[in-house]
Parts: sequence; C-alpha cells; structure tokens
Amino acid sequence: MRPDTPAENVDHTAEAARLERTADRYPEDAEALLVQAAAHLELAGDRPAASSLYDRLLAAQDGLENPFLVRALKAANLWEYGHEAEARAIIEGVRAAAPRDPAPWVIVAEALESHDELEQAQETFTEGARVLLTDVPEPPYSTHPLLFGRHRVRRMLGLAHDEWDTLADTLHTSPVSLDELHDPKRVWSLGSDNPAELQAEISRLRAELGTFREALSRPFPVAVLHWPASELSELLAAYPSLESEYPSHEEHLATIEESLRELSSSGTPNLGIVSGTVPSYEAFAASEGMSPAEVSLLPQYATTLAARGRAVEWPPQRGTACWCGSGRVYGECHGE
Repeated sequence: MRPDTPAENVDHTAEAARLERTADRYPEDAEALLVQAAAHLELAGDRPAASSLYDRLLAAQDGLENPFLVRALKAANLWEYGHEAEARAIIEGVRAAAPRDPAPWVIVAEALESHDELEQAQETFTEGARVLLTDVPEPPYSTHPLLFGRHRVRRMLGLAHDEWDTLADTLHTSPVSLDELHDPKRVWSLGSDNPAELQAEISRLRAELGTFREALSRPFPVAVLHWPASELSELLAAYPSLESEYPSHEEHLATIEESLRELSSSGTPNLGIVSGTVPSYEAFAASEGMSPAEVSLLPQYATTLAARGRAVEWPPQRGTACWCGSGRVYGECHGE
C-alpha cells in the first residue's frame, strides 16, 4: 500500500495477502510483516483470520522478537469477536510476564479500557509504568503512550493526579492540556447546540489530531547503523574504501553512542539502532543500483532496516543488555 493511499480506498484483504506473500519471501522480516497483515485482516472484519496469523507466529515463539506483543494483539482481537474468557486469560499472562516493551502493556490496557474495565485498565497501565519507568530519569519515547493512556483512564475514573500524571502532562506537547483532552465531560459538548462549546470541541479535536499526526509521522525510529565486529571485518575486507568511515570497531561503537546522545540532547525523539549484515547490505545496494562502497548508501540502508522493523530502541530499558552485543548491562557498558 502506498503511504498516500486514502484509508477508505484500501482493500485490506488484498493487502494482507500481499504482506503474507512478502513474509514468505523474506522470512527474516516475517514477524513484522505478519503482524501488519493481521492488522489489515482486523480492519477487513475478518478477525478469525487475524487470530490464525497470530497463532502462526506464536507457534514459532522461540524465534519471535516480540512474543508478548503478538499475544497482546491476539487478546485484543479475540475479545472483539466474542472470545472474552480466552482474551482475559492471555491478558493476565502478559501482565504476569511483565514485559520490558511498553507496547504489550498499552495494547492489553486499551483492550480492557475499550470494554469498560476501567479499574483493570488503570491497574495495567500502572503496572507497566512501574516495570518500565521506576528510577528512569527520562521516559523513552516508546513509553509515552503508556503514560498518556494511564492519564486518560485515571481522568475518567476521577482519580487525583500523581507523579506519573504530572509527568505525562510535561511530556504532552499539544497546546490543549491532557486534562482537557481526557475530560469525561467532553462527550456532552458533542450534543450541544452552543456555538462556543462546539468551537471549543473543534479546537480540542484539532489539537488531538495534530498529536496523532506527529506520532504517525515517526512510524519507525531515527536509526543509527551498527555493524557487529565480524560483519564489520567482512565489510572492510570486501570494500576497503569504507575504512575511512570505520577506522576500528571500538571507534565505531563509540561513535554510535555519541551520535545518539547528540540527537537526544537536541530533542530528537524515537531513537534506535539497526544492526547490519554484509549480505543484506549488498542486496540493498544492488536494489538501489549503487556500489556497496558508496558511503552515502549507509544511512539509506539504516533507514530501510528501521522501516522493516529491525530497529531496537535507544537507550535500552533499565537493566537490559547493551545494544553493542557485549552481554553486559547497558548502564555498565556504553551507558556509563
């Protein structure tokens, strides 16, 4: 599907079939492609087929990068077509596993919220925040929806602000505050014939739409390219002219961390790292009709890998392994 194709003109069933065929051709990207295919099937109203795709992925769980994300998506989908008990069981399993990725927390909490389980949704959002944000000085970009969703549900429940609600307000950049956007009384204004109230609601909706557009404009991270030591050696042996770009592996790793910290300090959100391989890079160069020795091709390759869902978030979540592959915790390695 072209990115400028209007949503109403999309044949979701055909797009899902295309993504499945692409997954068969590129098994290394099958997880991301099949998750997208399942989303199209949900939009087409074929929820049982979407569940079958989630089951297909989970059957190969040992090879999944984000098994809890797939489980969360399956639970949300099951509940939408009458399998509430199974959905609840999966949701409880996801919560008990306490994944280090915010996406599963957001998906299961929003599933509970959409079925009016507001207390459970609030507890789930809070559990996710506790797991991911305790003792974290700056919430990663990917955790913002967790904080915003938690704020929304707590506002609907009429709970008083706490520190995380205040943090959500701070992170929210729209000219309309979260308190106003999440005000349960907003729905009343939709049936009002008072022009002032209707104009105020239009302003709020425009601000909310602007926030959504900003998020959608960054569907994948700004990614920096990382070469594992063995891959970098193979790359430089095949294309010696790239030695000016990569004097040594140690310097390459240091440059990655330095570049990401500079981007972060300049206010760039949603940062990540993609790891390259020589065969993949050579195939990409061939598809672009360029030589792999072209330095200008490297950032394009990084962007393509990020668009294919190959990026890992930077900085890593607290207590997780460093992105460089050393096996050490990030805080004791490049995060020092």
